[in-house]
Amino acid sequence: MHRQQFTALLYGWIAVLGLMLVTSIILAFLLQFTTMDETLLSWITLAAGLIILFTGGLIAGVKSKEKGWIIGSVTGIGFTLFTFLVQYLGYQQGFSAEQSFNHIGFILAALAGGIIGVNMVKGEKA
Repeated sequence: MHRQQFTALLYGWIAVLGLMLVTSIILAFLLQFTTMDETLLSWITLAAGLIILFTGGLIAGVKSKEKGWIIGSVTGIGFTLFTFLVQYLGYQQGFSAEQSFNHIGFILAALAGGIIGVNMVKGEKA
């Protein structure tokens, strides 16, 4: 992996983690001060996660300028690996079937973001 691609990957991961932190804080306040129930919260967190991973893949793709599908995939896989390690090492639990499907969606969203990000850059050059 070239230095430019590694830097792009770091930008994507930092964007994902930063956006997840901000979204978590907002959702915590909503949960505290509204009558939001757990079912609605799970759908909101899934949608937010997909959007955030797409955005992280997009940022990584724009910074990388090439091989968007690889950069996007690695961005999503890195997030999934980080989440799995925190859950497994911190709570001694693996992924459930539902979590596995969610993380496949996250990886695909980041992959799509990476592809679109690279093509946005190539569109500007033309």
